[in-house]
Amino acid sequence: MCDYSLEAYQSRPAAVGEKLTLERFPSGSMGFTSAPTCDLAVCVAADSHLRLEGIGETVQKAYGVGPIEEVVMTRLESGPHKDAVRFSNGTEVSLQRLDRGLTAVMLGSDEDLIDIAKIAGKTPEYA
Repeated sequence: MCDYSLEAYQSRPAAVGEKLTLERFPSGSMGFTSAPTCDLAVCVAADSHLRLEGIGETVQKAYGVGPIEEVVMTRLESGPHKDAVRFSNGTEVSLQRLDRGLTAVMLGSDEDLIDIAKIAGKTPEYA
């Protein structure tokens, strides 16, 4: 979903495989867009998986992450902005604390992931 602070803008849902950019909208709030201008917010649903690329050194050091990370979109319970990402180390960070210009590739949501063994009706074998 898009943070309530972006409700004044036209929006649309993100598509799997889409490349997004984190930008500061004229309202001052950070959000995803797919165009060079901030006139259309691209909303990423909670539990969606993203690959963030171009994470700046300050953010890397502050949260113990690398320059490229796979994250899960989440919603914070407190604070004025609710849209956030959860890094693999468990740290949840508001989009507002990430770097402008960061690239995110939409990988999908838990509902998009397919359990091949379940479809085939087999139990996976482990070595």
